[in-house]
Amino acid sequence: MNQIDRRELAFLHDLYVEQEWTQRFANLLDKHMVFSDDDEKILYVNAGTGGHVLALRERLNEKTKLFATCDDHHKLSIAQSKASVLKADVFFTTDKITDEKFNVVLADASFIEYENLPSFVEEIIGFSKDGGKVAFFTVTAGSFGEVFSFLWEVLFNEGLGMDGQEAAKLIESFPTVSCVEKISKEAGLKHVRSYTSNEIFEYRNGSELINSVLVSRFFLPNWLNFLEEEQKSGVCEMLARLIDEEYGDMSFRFSVKATLIKGEKAIS
Repeated sequence: MNQIDRRELAFLHDLYVEQEWTQRFANLLDKHMVFSDDDEKILYVNAGTGGHVLALRERLNEKTKLFATCDDHHKLSIAQSKASVLKADVFFTTDKITDEKFNVVLADASFIEYENLPSFVEEIIGFSKDGGKVAFFTVTAGSFGEVFSFLWEVLFNEGLGMDGQEAAKLIESFPTVSCVEKISKEAGLKHVRSYTSNEIFEYRNGSELINSVLVSRFFLPNWLNFLEEEQKSGVCEMLARLIDEEYGDMSFRFSVKATLIKGEKAIS
């Protein structure tokens, strides 16, 4: 991906992902995460373009030092610009902060693939002080099922994706809540608690679904990465058509299981 594409994706992330996706997970964290004046240093991993971090800054004690990592320089630039406008005291960086330990570590794992989740959780726990608070949010089993069932039918009818088996893999690509809890405990988290919210995404019809920025730019490219570009276009059109045939004039909805995991780093 070239720099122009990355810059565009960063702006789209700020305009759509932060508002339509991340905010739902952030609400879950805000509801269940308690901060104290003793939290001297807080780290937020995968801060995107900074929306949730800057909102947290307003809630925290002014003496609390807030650090945040972004996964590319374009998102970093947007986050820093926002912080400058708001005169918010947040240290944003794209580098891993390895020379500090934090009282609290927060992380957005909503785009972390299941196979990479154990190493990600282990990494963020490593940023915490012994006994420090750690919390992250992710997507768990039962998400996108309404979309994947239609996608399976399209692939099967067209003889693509091993006759729908690729869609079946998507259904199985999200861990159960108990699995994420187990991963967290094995990585060194104690007093693990989980909270799940069933988030509903609604679209007027199939066309609005496949043309929405969130789905077309951030979900479908990953879901259909086993297809050629021409095949992807055809599958998307058939997906929209199949949804409209099934739902008629009714809107189409899919659900996402947004899950927050929190605990404390075990004292070594």
